[in-house]
Amino acid sequence: MDLRVRRIYESPDESDGWRIFVDRLWARGLSKEKSKLDLWIKEIAPTTELRKWYGHDPEKFEEFRRRYFEELDANPKAEEFANRLAGTEGTVTLLCGAKDVSHSNAAVLKEWLERRIR
Repeated sequence: MDLRVRRIYESPDESDGWRIFVDRLWARGLSKEKSKLDLWIKEIAPTTELRKWYGHDPEKFEEFRRRYFEELDANPKAEEFANRLAGTEGTVTLLCGAKDVSHSNAAVLKEWLERRIR
């Protein structure tokens, strides 16, 4: 499986494969039809408290990453999702609304999933 991360605001591409939105809140100004999602799994997004604390501040990213890993480890839905992806072939694209994808919850989730699946 090829696991990728992209902004949901970018135009869908055939190479995206299975498109999964991983934010708790819907992306502003974007219709669900235009996003061409296969799945929206908000249950494994960071908690509202963690998301608000982080505020997409790159200086807080390492601590956000650590705390989000803890949330994922304790979340049965995250484990179910990892198990579901384990047998997937092809490309899976995790989508988020963040402008800085490299410091996003999707990037952390990708890392967590890669550790779980391999």
